[in-house]
Amino acid sequence: MRTFSMVKGLPVIDVGSGEKLGEVADLNVSGDGKVLGLLLKRGSLLRRTYLVPVASILACGEDGVMVDGADCLELLQTRPEFTIEHEGRLAGRMMISRQGQELGLLNDVYFSEELGTIVGYELTDGFFSDLMEGKRVVNPVAPPAIGKDAIVVNVENEC
Repeated sequence: MRTFSMVKGLPVIDVGSGEKLGEVADLNVSGDGKVLGLLLKRGSLLRRTYLVPVASILACGEDGVMVDGADCLELLQTRPEFTIEHEGRLAGRMMISRQGQELGLLNDVYFSEELGTIVGYELTDGFFSDLMEGKRVVNPVAPPAIGKDAIVVNVENEC
């Protein structure tokens, strides 16, 4: 289990050649909260965005994401439905429980790179509140409903 902030900026390495294919820039997330893959930027002058599908990730370590060949990279032709930090940004959106309680603003996600599922949401109530009380993590029991205004989630418990 990883957080997005742990993998952001990590190099994506081809295990066969040892070549660095790019760096993790964001997560591609579907409307039902599944992680479709990692988004990475390649190129120095003309930077293009590529998708590394979850199924193509061999390992996700502290110092790099390992894949089996550059052919697993898919050039993005259309914008992702949702990401954590870029277009369709989820970070900063209000999370609301199905019972109608505001849980906080989405700050980060915990995800299983093996399964491509989000297993927890790290929430913030603002800088000073985070300093005093810390950030909270909620665990979903069902896929969220991601909308343009809020993320509605059914949670089992709040930590």
